[in-house]
Amino acid sequence: MAVATAVQAEADRRYQWVALTNTTAAMFMSALDGSIVLIALPPIFRGIHLDPLAPGNIVYLLWMIMGYRLVQAVFVVSLGRLGDMYGRVRIYNAGFMVFTIASVLLSFDPFVGTHGADWLIGWRLLQAVGGAMLMANSAAILTDAFPPDRRGFALGLNQVAALAGMFIGLVAGGLLSAWDWRAVFWVNVPVGVFGTYWAYRRLRETSRATGGRIDWWGNVTFALGLGGVLIGVTQGLQPYHGHAMGWSDPSVMVLLGGGAAMLAAFWVIETRTAEPMFDLSLFRIRDFTVGNAAALAVSVARGGLQFILIIWLQGIWLPLHGYDYADTPLWAGIFLLPLTVGFLISGPVSGHLSDRFGSRGLAIAGTTVFGASFIGLILLPVDFPYWAFAALIAANGIGSGMFAAPNSSSIMSSVPAERRGAASGMRATFQNSGTAVSIGVFFSLMIAGLAGSLPHTLSAGLQAQGVSAHAAAQVAQLPPVSSLFAAVLGVNPVEHLLSAGGVLNTLTPSATSTLTGREFFPHLLSGPFHQGLIVVFGVATGLAALATVLCLKRGKNVGDGRAT
Repeated sequence: MAVATAVQAEADRRYQWVALTNTTAAMFMSALDGSIVLIALPPIFRGIHLDPLAPGNIVYLLWMIMGYRLVQAVFVVSLGRLGDMYGRVRIYNAGFMVFTIASVLLSFDPFVGTHGADWLIGWRLLQAVGGAMLMANSAAILTDAFPPDRRGFALGLNQVAALAGMFIGLVAGGLLSAWDWRAVFWVNVPVGVFGTYWAYRRLRETSRATGGRIDWWGNVTFALGLGGVLIGVTQGLQPYHGHAMGWSDPSVMVLLGGGAAMLAAFWVIETRTAEPMFDLSLFRIRDFTVGNAAALAVSVARGGLQFILIIWLQGIWLPLHGYDYADTPLWAGIFLLPLTVGFLISGPVSGHLSDRFGSRGLAIAGTTVFGASFIGLILLPVDFPYWAFAALIAANGIGSGMFAAPNSSSIMSSVPAERRGAASGMRATFQNSGTAVSIGVFFSLMIAGLAGSLPHTLSAGLQAQGVSAHAAAQVAQLPPVSSLFAAVLGVNPVEHLLSAGGVLNTLTPSATSTLTGREFFPHLLSGPFHQGLIVVFGVATGLAALATVLCLKRGKNVGDGRAT
């Protein structure tokens, strides 16, 4: 009997490592693909011969950035519930296959122009469905496989792999797209093929499929509601009838209002359905509720951070320090590496420590460090010394990693075993929704700040270089979102705006050299950008403080198997 027990224990340990390595690779790959395209956007649009900043084309740029996250946010709960009903490993394995097939199709875009963009966006959405299938069930598979005293380490490593993938994708996108823009999709194929084969061969169902009926009305109202809100936020970032943003666009109001109404209907339906998609009864568990609320607050604070930092680096700091605009996407990813290193160091360590000492104190410490880093970034000058910037974003990564692992362990350990798939999907929904919403919120705050001061600053600066008052006014009144996205794409915004109107041909060589040089636009943008940055990071600091308060409300020993 003792020998059989020892053999079974050894088999369980081997399976734990199989589950951990496979799901961690899947989470890393899924998150990597959410950000790898961001840095690769310039060569991608050049490859399909489409100017994303041309009138009417910004929508393609927004959907390339937002579509992946939007789909994951909408479908991850449903796919977690399906995992409970029909088997978590079964849905997870299918997700690996869907993700890999979509990656192959993305790399063989046969079209150019808008049709090429439609092809990429469409298959990116399918790829996101595959990623959601992986994300919805990986935490539940790990929670089933690991005992309570090792669960924090496993979930922490898994969560940090996802967060690290977001930022490693920035560097990988720059390196791979410098070779060939299709390589940002090729990189997934060998990992996906091997991961799919490995998952089908080695992963096993350790939970009992509960069966049941699909909550069709709940799925439909949730998808329409959350999709309407997130699409409305995406549309709201686009200029509308002379306004810097589209929040006054009737279609945006309909999307937001209709989405909110559908979510309200979804809530009512879920309270009256015998087998709901979104298990509202889980919110009666205090640690599940406060853990998800804290995760949402941190996700909103963190989600738009990478975009703000990229704009800061690519639009201002790197050009001022001698980097050509065309090279700034790659270097921005490299200079953001301290953020990733912070994740990689703190996540697994905090997960291991939460197994021994509980999650509450570590999560509180993490949100405190996380919030303090935003205060430090507010106090930095726009043209900062890099060592100070690197230290602050490393602290941001450390704080985020310290929070993520114990918080995930707390959430998953607080729910009954048979409901972990739904719980995992709900947890992922809060995280993905927070990221998608934060991009819209942070961009809106930044664009609103720029809209108030950038037009006057830009007009005055152009006129000082000999641009006529009429031409300067026309350029200055163009939507600030174009300037921000130009910086993300590694394009000199002033050169792009003036070339489109033929203004550069009317200027002296000296004025042309100044306007298209590295320093003119960064100096103009610095003041308005810093005002917007203070607002954005001030909001992020408040969200981190809210997450700290929520962490104080959880049980003291949750995450180590001794929940109180």
